[in-house]
Amino acid sequence: MIHQDTIVALATPSGAGAIAVIRLSGKDAITIAEKQFRSVSGKLLSRQATHTIHLGHIMDGNRVLDEVLVSVFKNPNSYTGEDVVEVSCHGSNYIQQEIIQLFLRNGCRMASAGEFTLRAFLNGKLDLSQAEAVADLISSDNEASHQIAMQQMRGGFSSEIAKLREELLNFASLIELELDFAEEDVEFADRTQFKALIDRIIFVLKRLIDSFAVGNVIKNGIPVAIVGEPNVGKSTLLNALLNEERAIVSEIAGTTRDTIEDEITIGGVGFRFIDTAGIRDTKDIVESIGIKKTFEKIEQAQVVIYLFDAESVFVRKSSLESIKIELEKIKNKYPQKSLVVIANKVDQVSNQEQQQLKQAIPDIELLSAKTGKGVEHLKLILTNFVNTGALRNNETIVTNARHYDSLLKAFEEIQKVKEGLEIQLSGDLLAIDIRQALYHFGEITGEITNDDLLGNIFANFCIGK
Repeated sequence: MIHQDTIVALATPSGAGAIAVIRLSGKDAITIAEKQFRSVSGKLLSRQATHTIHLGHIMDGNRVLDEVLVSVFKNPNSYTGEDVVEVSCHGSNYIQQEIIQLFLRNGCRMASAGEFTLRAFLNGKLDLSQAEAVADLISSDNEASHQIAMQQMRGGFSSEIAKLREELLNFASLIELELDFAEEDVEFADRTQFKALIDRIIFVLKRLIDSFAVGNVIKNGIPVAIVGEPNVGKSTLLNALLNEERAIVSEIAGTTRDTIEDEITIGGVGFRFIDTAGIRDTKDIVESIGIKKTFEKIEQAQVVIYLFDAESVFVRKSSLESIKIELEKIKNKYPQKSLVVIANKVDQVSNQEQQQLKQAIPDIELLSAKTGKGVEHLKLILTNFVNTGALRNNETIVTNARHYDSLLKAFEEIQKVKEGLEIQLSGDLLAIDIRQALYHFGEITGEITNDDLLGNIFANFCIGK
């Protein structure tokens, strides 16, 4: 999959703006751009040094299309490893298309999705995990996901994998060498050192595999379902968290008949809040559908906020025992989900009644969504569900499902190697499992790949990157 032609695409978002950047890459990028560019100083682009910027005009024959700045990056010192030219023009849709069509008529081909980054990978400027991090960086919408993508793009994850792979490969070579001298019964690979290496690899792999639970939610946002009976203030709480009137608030029970979702960033981590229909027995067909969706959203959520009306417990004599029963049902049905129990409308009850609630339900949170009391503390509780210590310590966190799958497979093979060492398995059988582990390590960084895999990965990129 080596491309020799020259590609072109819009590198900035489509649509009108102040400026737009059009990128060319390939062996003829500078030559093609030079034919259409008239520098104000009369210089030729092909004679200019790499990483220089030039003012001039893009010309279609004698017609001036735009006044532009042209940046020149000569191979191999460019993003793709090829000659690259970037034309910064005015952001009119018309100008953008006229310049791109001009280059297409003069020898360029329209770039496919992710083709610039694909060429960077094929030319050794990035490994595959770093290339995938480029897409994650573009899509990052909070501090945590941005930090993880930057760390991976700089090679933190791939260097850790490459180091393990290199050490394992060295021992694998020694074991393969033993097989060549099998009749002489010699041992080139020190089994004690090899066992220590395997233990260390297992430790690192377990840490990386375990980090995926955190990395995945940081990358995609943590879904939080707000549930409870009708008219307990779920929509008011959502509005308080979002600091805007996102959900309709009414005194009429059952106002929220469908789920309402919105996202905010708390402490650098994205949270996706889901305001659900109130759970109760009802004959209303539409409301019943909403309640069914509520349970579906609880299934999808990682954190469940159960909200009840503190005022109704005392003023309207609602049964506190029925609330406890509902909480037990949620805990039993969703034991793996984090549960936050909140008594809302505490501004309507006395301090003594608040203490009674605390005694009745352990770990209860007292809150008034209407006045905002306790909302900031709730945000703090939510961020504590995410182990961001690894972020602060700049540890590697796995966010990519493909990497996670390869790590699991490598871990399984390394476990087989460890078991083989313990029962003193022959070198030829150990070598089989080692080769498989090396294969799965290579899948992550792209040392082992195929066209189908690359096609699937880079098809998810935006055109121009």
